[in-house]
Amino acid sequence: MTSAMLPPAPMGGPVDDTSVDDRELMSARVGGGGFWRGVFRRLVRNPSAWVGAIIIGLFLLVALLAPILAPYGPTDLPGQRYITPTHIPGPGEIPEFPLGLDRFGGDVLSKLIWGAQASLLIGVISTAIGLLGGIILGFLCGMFGGWVDTLIMRVVDIMLSIPSLLLAVSIAALLGQNQLSIMIAIGVAQVPIFARLLRASMLQQRTADYVLSAQTLGLGRGTITMSHVLPNSVGPVIVQGTLSLATAVIEAAALSYLGLGGGLPQTAEWGRMLTYAQLELAVAPWLAFLPGICITITALGFTLLGEALREAMDPRTRKR
Repeated sequence: MTSAMLPPAPMGGPVDDTSVDDRELMSARVGGGGFWRGVFRRLVRNPSAWVGAIIIGLFLLVALLAPILAPYGPTDLPGQRYITPTHIPGPGEIPEFPLGLDRFGGDVLSKLIWGAQASLLIGVISTAIGLLGGIILGFLCGMFGGWVDTLIMRVVDIMLSIPSLLLAVSIAALLGQNQLSIMIAIGVAQVPIFARLLRASMLQQRTADYVLSAQTLGLGRGTITMSHVLPNSVGPVIVQGTLSLATAVIEAAALSYLGLGGGLPQTAEWGRMLTYAQLELAVAPWLAFLPGICITITALGFTLLGEALREAMDPRTRKR
């Protein structure tokens, strides 16, 4: 190889083997608000993010347009006359009901569409409850430390010692059989995760150079925490919140499957559909298969987007 084919040697200092993405992230962190622009650029280049965003977008679109897309209401039973003790019309048997009927005579297609709305509502609100509670507790630990940190973390450790689904079942059983109880139960079960994550992130940021510089300038602890430490610590919590949406959808279906969701048997909700489908597996297996697929695809969408967001915010963990 001739010297003309070789790249020019750098003038002075060692060769910088830092990847372009890593340099973008480091420069974005220095630029403050540019960090999120860098995250967005990395996110756009990730195929998993696109797949997850498309799945979630379709899920949201179906949930929002349920009154328009669903042929029947969430509790309507238009096919009762076709139901017999030994036969439930399946997909394609009756043109009026393309995905068949359930045991009560409800249109399965309509129930799946309305179930998307119910699952979205439960997932978003329960995750918001857990996120808000976790941020409050984690902020108190990172802000004050000392005995406040010790007391809150011991309570959090006790909550973490109980499996999240078991904790959610216990809370939902105490509060009563309704959707609000499910939302609160799932949200409370997620609080310890967000609390520990934010606390660890804030403790890490408190030892950063920019915090020490702010202290030498005479800024108070409250100002430093609210203006610098907290904004730079919420990134991992946001990522975890995205991932927790998938868990919330699955746990909501599990609690409804266990009969803790309340309401009527014909209520349109994916977990409730699974509950009553188990009695008809021998004659109508699609009644369990269809809502199960909806739950799986929705959870997959949130998981893919959450993992892509995590990789975009931390290039050291991305796939190369």
